Amino acid sequence: MADKQKKIRPFFTAAVLIALLVFLFMGRGLFGPAATIHELLTENRQLKNAITNLTVEDQIGYAKVIEQNSRNGRLYTTIKFVETARDDSSRAILEKEYTIEGDIIHFDALIVKFGHQLVMDGRRKALYLWRRVYSENIAPEEGLLIEDPHSEPERYADLFKLLPKTERDMFWTAVWQLANDPDGLKGYGIEAVYGNVVYSRLKPGCIYFFKISPSGQLYPFVVPDI
Repeated sequence: MADKQKKIRPFFTAAVLIALLVFLFMGRGLFGPAATIHELLTENRQLKNAITNLTVEDQIGYAKVIEQNSRNGRLYTTIKFVETARDDSSRAILEKEYTIEGDIIHFDALIVKFGHQLVMDGRRKALYLWRRVYSENIAPEEGLLIEDPHSEPERYADLFKLLPKTERDMFWTAVWQLANDPDGLKGYGIEAVYGNVVYSRLKPGCIYFFKISPSGQLYPFVVPDI
């Protein structure tokens, strides 16, 4: 009997090890990657490659007045806001309409700059995310949303498509949270996070293009609506 047990034991041990490996492998698939956001930022080559492929952007959207009228002695402005594609400024990827009290309208963007730690070619790159729109009669925190916080912006979907969805979700959640904690991930290659707000007195008959300078500053460029 003892000899039989000795013969069975190696097979039993091997079976346990195989079962454990299968469980770990399946568990990783069922419960998602074990990586934290810090590991994702420091070790994930696909993420670093996506950030490296960011290019310097110029025009990132525009707004135009659809209607402007008075209601009970108060001026209201209805605008059409368009976000344009990263690789084609003539292609709209997001269109929204807002009616806001007043005619001085603020447009708020979040800018995230990456340092050399996260960029494989060693050049600094940046993301530009639209946050909200508001007027002088509305507090910024009560502004109307442009991008959906915590979601992946359409502008960058092609760059990050090689990452698994769980890792993309983790990355974009962290990026949006940086709006409230700018220093949270600086040690992992995110060099600077800041809001950039531009405002202008909007009137019918003009198109207000939004452009980004190489240094990451947002500014409007006004042209007649022909």
